[in-house]
Order: sequence, then C-alpha cells, then structure tokens
Amino acid sequence: MNSCVWSRNPKLPNGMAATSRPEDERPRNMASCPQPSIEPFGPPSETDMKVLHMTSVIRQYTKKLPGNVLNRVERVGNRLPHPFILFLYMAVAIAILSLIASLAGATVIDPKSQEQVDIQNLLSADGLEFALTTMLNNFLSFPPLGLVIVMLLGVGLANQVGLLEIAFKAIVVRASPRMLTFVVIFVGIVSNIASESAAIVIPPLAAMLFLAVGRHPIAGLAAGFGAVGAGFSANFIVAGTDVLLSGITTSAAGIVDSSVVVTPVSNWYFMSASTLILTIVGVLITEKVVEPRLGPYDGSGSDRDNSEFLITADQRRGLRNAGLVALLYAAVVIALVAPPNAALRGEGGSIITSPFMDSLVPIIFLFFVSVGITYGIAVGTITSSSDVPKLMIESAKDLAGILVLVFAVAQTIAYFQWTNLGLWVAVQGSELLEALDVDGVVALIMLSLVTIVLSLVISSGSALWAVMAPVFVPMMMLHDVNPAYAQLAYRIADSSTNMLVPLSPILAVALGYIQKYDKTAGVGTVFALMIPYAATFYLIWMLQFVVWTVFGLPIGPGEYLN
Repeated sequence: MNSCVWSRNPKLPNGMAATSRPEDERPRNMASCPQPSIEPFGPPSETDMKVLHMTSVIRQYTKKLPGNVLNRVERVGNRLPHPFILFLYMAVAIAILSLIASLAGATVIDPKSQEQVDIQNLLSADGLEFALTTMLNNFLSFPPLGLVIVMLLGVGLANQVGLLEIAFKAIVVRASPRMLTFVVIFVGIVSNIASESAAIVIPPLAAMLFLAVGRHPIAGLAAGFGAVGAGFSANFIVAGTDVLLSGITTSAAGIVDSSVVVTPVSNWYFMSASTLILTIVGVLITEKVVEPRLGPYDGSGSDRDNSEFLITADQRRGLRNAGLVALLYAAVVIALVAPPNAALRGEGGSIITSPFMDSLVPIIFLFFVSVGITYGIAVGTITSSSDVPKLMIESAKDLAGILVLVFAVAQTIAYFQWTNLGLWVAVQGSELLEALDVDGVVALIMLSLVTIVLSLVISSGSALWAVMAPVFVPMMMLHDVNPAYAQLAYRIADSSTNMLVPLSPILAVALGYIQKYDKTAGVGTVFALMIPYAATFYLIWMLQFVVWTVFGLPIGPGEYLN
C-alpha cells in the first residue's frame, strides 16, 4: 500500500494557519511518494526532464520575486536597533566625524554670513561642555515637544471617550451602497486624526458593510487599509503628524537659518486638496482593479455580526451634542479671526503672521477637549470632573514613546548643528545639485525616492524624518527650496509606502483581518492588495505636487517653493 498521503491545510504550531496553497498541499511522508527517476536508479524519462527543468526555472524565478526582496528588507530592518538607540549611535558617529574633520582642518563657508567657519570637535573640552550643559535645554526647547504633547492630549481625550470611533462609524454606516466605496476611502484618509486606532476601526467595518451589500469583504478591507495607510498624511484637519513633522523640520532648518519656522499648517492647502484627489483615485482602484481581481465572494469563513453596525441612543445623542458644540466653537473662532480688526488678526490685519497662527495648536486642543467632554457626558464615560484628567492621563501613555525618541533626536540635531557638520553636509550637497544642474522640483523628487527606499527599513515616519531632515532640509534650503516643500516631498513618499513596510504593525493587523475571510491568505496577499494603492497614490500625489509647483500655488499659508 502506498503510504504517500497528501494532507491539505496542515496544522501549524501555536494554532497558526498555513499561508499559501502550494505549501498546504504537501505529502505527510515525502520519502514514500513517487519521485522522478534519475541516475543512478535509471535513465530519466522525457517527462522527468521536463519536471526537473520546470523546477529549476521556478527556483530561479522565485529568487527574483518581490517577496524575497521584502524578506531581505525585513531581515535588515530587524537588525536595526530601536530608534532611540539608532540616534545615540548617530550622535557617537557625529562626535567621531567631528574629531576627524577638525584634526584635518576642515572648514565651510557659511552661506548666510559668507564667513569661513571651522568644524568643531565635539570630543574636545568645549564640545563636552556643550553636550553636558545644553542636554536639558536641547530636549525642552525642541520645537515639536510642547506642541505634540498639547495636541495629543486633546485628541487623546476625544479618542478615550469613544467620540472619534463612533463618529467615523456613523459616517460609514449611513453611506448608500452606491457611495459606500467613496465614503470608506474618504473616512479612512481623514481618520489619521485618530492615529493608529483608525486601522482597527475603519477596515473591518468596511469589510462588513461590503459584505452586507453583496460585495467582496476583502475589497472593503483593501479600501480601508489602503486609505488609512497610503493616504495617511492627507487631511482637512491639522493632526499630530503635522505638528511633529513641522517641529522636526524647523529644528533641521536651524542648521542654516535659525529664524526659519515651519508651522503645522505649512502643508495644509496641498494636503486638503490631496484628500479629495486621493479619495477619487482610491475609489477607482477599489472598483476597477482590486474588486474585479478578487471576483465574487463565496461567503465561506465569514461571520456576519451586525452588532458592529449598531449605534446606541446615547451615542447618537452624544454625537448630536458634540456636533452642536463643534459648530458653536467654530463660530467663536471665526468671530475672533474673520473681521478685519479681529482679536486674533496680526499687524495690518494679517492672518499668516498673526496670533491665530501662533495659537493654532491650543485652539485645536480646546476644540477636541470641548467636543470630547460633551460626548463623554452624554454617553456616561464622564460622570464627574475628575474623569477628565483621568482620561487625559490614560491618553498620555501614548506620549511615552514620543518623549523618549524626541530626547535622542534633540541631542543628535544639536550636535550636528554645533559641530558645523550639518552646515558642511548641506553646502556640499547643494554644490552637488548645482553641478548636476538639478532644479528644485527634480531635487525634491529625488528626495521622495530616497524616502521610499529608507521607509522600507525604518517603519516609524517621525523617526525616519528625524534622520533625514538634518541632512536634506539644509541642503534644499541652500538650493533655494522652502523647507516646507522638502517636508511635503517626504510625507508623500512615506505615506504612500506605509502598507508595504515589512516591519509595520499595521501589516500584521491587515493580515489578521483578511484571514477571517480567506484562511489561505498570507503576507503576499496583503502586498498584492496594497501595491495598487501605494503605487497609484504615490504617482498621482507626485503629479499633483509637480503641477502645484509649476503653477506656483502655495502648499500652505504663505508657503511657496522659493
């Protein structure tokens, strides 16, 4: 009796499901299965030779597959230390390089003063004094620190009481079948205000809604994750990402000119327009590419749980009350800004340079606190005044990682600036761009391409920009490019590739949800679904960027290319 028995869907350790069909269909006892006869057991037949040839071709081909490349990227990324340790290594590298450069007598011409400055040795007595005496000030005066803390406390309160989740759910659930894809993509993009929690709420809800109207649930998941991931930076609302990145950009710009300030709204015009453009693009990708490829859904492996669609009477009342407070708050802000001589206008009635722009983050903070408290009281998550600080303390736990990272980033950038290595790198890079006869737009496109490569290894967007900004922002400034444009080019590339980063935790979340509807799905399935969104979003976004720049449109209040 032949003991070669083929087992389908074998059980893997720890309850893991098999991830690919070819490996699911494997014999339990390979040794007992008939194999092609090869020498010395007998001359190979023509069929045997064809099998061996096809096997060889498949092996050679699979070595070139993107999955293998991504596996290598994952292995490299796994070898990288935590971002905090990475920046400490960079600080050490700066110290060593400053020692070598100062011993070699390296100098650089300061483009602003036109004076020759020396590379200062961080390992000298003066350097050690600087490192020790400015450590606290480097951290506490780091531009994004206070802004990020204040911003996230407000948004965190609204998130803790459940307002953001229920608001997004209410919008998506009320969508008509015809508008469902549009609403899912749009809400997925703007939900970055809720940070990572958006990936837990929007995609699975979209899958159930797609299934409820007879469409493939994985197409709903793809639309949700594509919007939440690839469209992460776009929004009508100023989010924590705008605050954190603009602070890092401002700090990096100080290497060349300490008077330059990049505000949280420096990319706002462009990102607001991007929200609508990417929503339309996302709808077309979902309905014309992803959904036809998936085909009809057979319904196997899905558990229809309509309880996810339910919004209680208290939640509806909370949304209504929060909406009224939001309208009242907006009316007050407009009254303080809109009139020519309004209280928050600047000198000469200016809005761009005004108390309003300087207090934008506190205004947003108070907005989320107001609507969050209103909703919390209505649904019962806030029953006394002491609940408000408790919820803020709970949301502040998310700040711990940011604070640790900011401490290391602040020291590294300060060392880079004090040693004049940052200025030296910026001048050399600018001269290289001039020698290559590269204009500002092309240089920014090159920056975005570098970002794509590095983002596959460093999954944290803020950590990656903290690495790149001290090098590229001063370089672009000396090439007569506004640092806000350098930041924008980075954001486009980093956001587009979010769902293609092997080390991204969202990738694991996406795979878990997809396997609910397709037990055989693997990481390759996720990449196959996300690549159309990532590639198309990047191309359309960069096309918008080029057209926007060619026509001389500002990307934010008062922000032009040169």
